[in-house]
Amino acid sequence: MNALSPQPDPATAAALRALARLIDYPGRELREALPELRTMLHAARDGGACIAADRLAALDATIAQIAAADALDAEAEYVRVFDSGRACSLHLFEHVHGDSRERGQALVDLRRSYEDVGLLLAPEELPDYLPVVLEFASTQPPAEARAFLGELVHILSAIHAALRRLQSAYAAVIAAVVELAGERVTAVDAPAEPAIDALWEEPPAFDGCASYGRRAPPPVSVDPVRLVGEARRATLPSSRDGVMP
Repeated sequence: MNALSPQPDPATAAALRALARLIDYPGRELREALPELRTMLHAARDGGACIAADRLAALDATIAQIAAADALDAEAEYVRVFDSGRACSLHLFEHVHGDSRERGQALVDLRRSYEDVGLLLAPEELPDYLPVVLEFASTQPPAEARAFLGELVHILSAIHAALRRLQSAYAAVIAAVVELAGERVTAVDAPAEPAIDALWEEPPAFDGCASYGRRAPPPVSVDPVRLVGEARRATLPSSRDGVMP
């Protein structure tokens, strides 16, 4: 990027990085950083980031809830919410491609696109993981970042609806991302998933066509992701360096 290229908006970039951390696994390092994340979000709003006062209050409540919880309870709740089914998955391509071969190729293409703009991921990191997506968006100029995130709103809205159904405080984080994309949080029908144990149970003996035995549920019905502007180089997309009120 040369000196004449548009630069990221500092306030929005800081907000996206803070949200990327807040939606990540609440291990010890993240829990210790919670006061800093709260400060970053308040400073970002004061600096012009599009975070409404009521949304900031909801984010404060999310941070307080994580901080007040026992460490093991916070981690267990995170796994229950995000790793027990596809509806709340933070791996965005799962909502588009499910477990099909198309997802594997899309991940390869996306990783290469990140590398083209200098964002290098560790081998075990998946490029469609929402914290990675938000970190990438934080490096883009304002118009490109907003357009890029806007292409993901249909997926984020589905995740937000699923989180609200679970009464999860993490819904506030997803709602804040949608609003930073310049969109309003809208209600989306999110069909309930069967319990995780039901997805992996053995089919009944001699039952020729079990509905779910050893199969994942169908992916959420959403439109394919299309990128615009500068973000098109990153065929979609842990910041490294929520209940709606």
